[in-house]
Amino acid sequence: MAARAKLKRKSYLVDERALKRAKKALGAKTEAEVIRLAVERVAEMEEFWEFMKNTRCSLSPGSVEKS
Repeated sequence: MAARAKLKRKSYLVDERALKRAKKALGAKTEAEVIRLAVERVAEMEEFWEFMKNTRCSLSPGSVEKS
C-alpha cells in the first residue's frame, strides 16, 4: 500500500459475501484493509484507463519501458 494516508473513520453497509471474496482475492488480513486496498486499486485502474484513452494510437511499439 502507498505511504500512510490520512485515514478517516467511515461507516458503510457492505455485502458480507463480497467482502469475504475480496479479502481472499486481495490477500488482506482485515476487512478494513480489504476496503482500503479495493478503493486504492479502483483509483489506480481509473488512472490507467485515462492514460490508455489519452495515448490511444499515439505510442509507437517499444516506446514504453517495462518496470
